[in-house]
Amino acid sequence: MAEQQLSLENLNFIGPDHYAKNGYPHAEWTYLREHDPVHWTEYPHTDPFWALTKYADIVAVAKQPKLFSIVKRLLVFVPDSPAEPDPVPPFRHLLNMDPPDHGEYRSIISRRFTPRAVRELQPEIARITREVLDEVTGKTQCDFVTDVSSRVPLAVIAELLGVPRKDWEQLFRWTNETIGGGDPEFQDGKSSDETFQRARLGLFQYFSDLVDERTKHPTNDITSIVAAASVNGAKMPQFEMLSYFLLLVVAGNETTRNATTGGLLALIENRDQWDRLKRNPALIKPAVEEIVRWTTPVIQFARTATEDTEIRGRKIKAGESVCLFYPSANRDEEVFDEPFKFDIGRDPNPHIAFGIGEHFCLGANLARLELEVIFRQLVERMEYAEMAGPIERLRSSFVGGIKHMPIKMKINPARD
Repeated sequence: MAEQQLSLENLNFIGPDHYAKNGYPHAEWTYLREHDPVHWTEYPHTDPFWALTKYADIVAVAKQPKLFSIVKRLLVFVPDSPAEPDPVPPFRHLLNMDPPDHGEYRSIISRRFTPRAVRELQPEIARITREVLDEVTGKTQCDFVTDVSSRVPLAVIAELLGVPRKDWEQLFRWTNETIGGGDPEFQDGKSSDETFQRARLGLFQYFSDLVDERTKHPTNDITSIVAAASVNGAKMPQFEMLSYFLLLVVAGNETTRNATTGGLLALIENRDQWDRLKRNPALIKPAVEEIVRWTTPVIQFARTATEDTEIRGRKIKAGESVCLFYPSANRDEEVFDEPFKFDIGRDPNPHIAFGIGEHFCLGANLARLELEVIFRQLVERMEYAEMAGPIERLRSSFVGGIKHMPIKMKINPARD
């Protein structure tokens, strides 16, 4: 949509159909950053909210958990009909906890995601990536999502949790249904809420059984750690425990998958940057940061004001929601030089794709390492890649997913 056609009355930046058809509504967000960065939004079938599109405002809200709570509204959910209301989250995990509970629950496994602990996983991640690429070596075409980008992070999180390989495909289906419950591909004739509930209950039952097994026979995996965890001196409640696993499986898979897919797409569409990375693989770390900024897989989270306040002079009443649009913040012209240029050497790059404040992504170190390993091996082994057909995007205004991305490519065997 060209900017001259935009007005504050006709903007659509939250409808899932819009995302499925067009991708991120960067034209709309750009318009809002300039004309109304704190924008009151009313959209069919969901409660109204204030849309925040500027970097500084999003950071400020995220750093004030007492003033802006995440408990009452985790995100702006857009159901297909009024009969399917914005749900009370059927889980309780890190994403919808405020302090002090958030800190108590986060500390249970935080030591497994420190930079030092994550570095120890590099050989295993490299092995998984090599095996995945070996399976498409010699082929001239593949679906990069189903054949490559979805498989590496799923294998990594499954192994960290101690999930047997025979169950990995089932985990993959449950994560698709959890994040993509509003997408017809994953609904099997059900509504989005029914699809989500089916996946949630499946995951809950699976990890309930696995926790029973680890309680009897503990190992060194994360499932054993969570199964034995206590919170405030008492055993973790079962509902919170099962919600914990749901979060780990979904967050450990979806976001890295979509950053990988979107990253390769950006390199295909910006050949100069692909050639630059091939010539200078030492740029892999800044390239990963630019890929994460460019793709920003998590589109939005919401907060609810606990008392009357103001943002940029707009009066936010207690009980009203604000929606934080992270991809918009990561294109903010006041923060990033040439924000719509994909630059693998960008420095500085203070993106907030992993969030900010209390809810900074627990798995950020792991995601960065996975992306570094994946793109390092792609640079070494992939002679070329080009699109072999149109991409198919996820019908979601929460996670910016690509379901299918057919490519033509040549991948060479791994070096000894």
